Amino acid sequence: MTSEAQPSPAAHAAHAAGSPAGAAEASPWFRSVRAGFAWGDTVLLVTADQSRYLLRLRASAELHTHQGIFPHAMVQATAPGSTLVGLQGHSALVLEPALDDLMRTLRRGSQIIYPKDAAWLVHRLSLRSGSRVIEAGTGSGGLTMALAWAVAPAGRVYSYEVRADAQQIARGNLERVGLLPFVELLEADIERGFQQQGVDALFLDVREPWLYLAQVRAALRAGGHFAALLPTTNQVSNLLEALEAGSFAEIGVEELLLRRYKPVPDRLRPEDTMPAHTGFMVFARALLDEAEAGKWLSKSRQRFLARKEAEARYAAEAEARALAHGDAPQPKYPPMPLP
Repeated sequence: MTSEAQPSPAAHAAHAAGSPAGAAEASPWFRSVRAGFAWGDTVLLVTADQSRYLLRLRASAELHTHQGIFPHAMVQATAPGSTLVGLQGHSALVLEPALDDLMRTLRRGSQIIYPKDAAWLVHRLSLRSGSRVIEAGTGSGGLTMALAWAVAPAGRVYSYEVRADAQQIARGNLERVGLLPFVELLEADIERGFQQQGVDALFLDVREPWLYLAQVRAALRAGGHFAALLPTTNQVSNLLEALEAGSFAEIGVEELLLRRYKPVPDRLRPEDTMPAHTGFMVFARALLDEAEAGKWLSKSRQRFLARKEAEARYAAEAEARALAHGDAPQPKYPPMPLP
């Protein structure tokens, strides 16, 4: 008598992780720490001199700092929001790390998108649990982390990168914080198009995004959100012209300047430095009918085009009048004699 082969526990876990519910169970990201930390959790330690340390709890490990040694076993036994006294008598505040902490401390193989910009992109792309979003240009995975944080546990991030080394760094960063189950990392050239269709949002972090708008439109659902981040104004101008020529509306350009203040009640004043311009963010919405794109330009763009049209019309009328009177068109200002 023969018996059917049963799937292994690993296969069960892999199948569960493929579903939204299974991904949430497979990730420590959604486990509450109200009852305390567990082994494998990521914890933030802030020492008395305001140094910040991220550590993943392991039973026999220790954190060595210039403020002393903090065994992981002592950290694991400390409630979140409490003060821990290390082996040398120095204190540290034990906290659950925020998304900002995770993004700032990830391993970098390239420049990451600033947390202030990442937060605004998540907002402007209207991401929420269940959203499907494509990112092109994974880099070190900083924005990927923020996108996954927004769409989990029911959504999915599809992140494209052509560099295998960069993708490996991003994979490690996402795995370390427990967000990898909500991300599909794809090593592919977006010039050949995206594998997904009907996604809710799409973000490009590439040098010449205007070259890929046809691929963007093929992957993005009608009414979906598009965004790109660019460092220079001439790149922004090129992208704006391409968006106007394509089936996009609600086109806008924004930048964020973040000013922090010194939290001293008796002498409130700004910090001496600030993260100001870090890039231009271009946003648009995909239209169902490309023929309607010209109807939905911004008011400032419509006024500019109307002014240019009027200038051309007035110039043509002036030339026609001059020719009717047998006069050649004269320059606006007569030549001035040289001294």
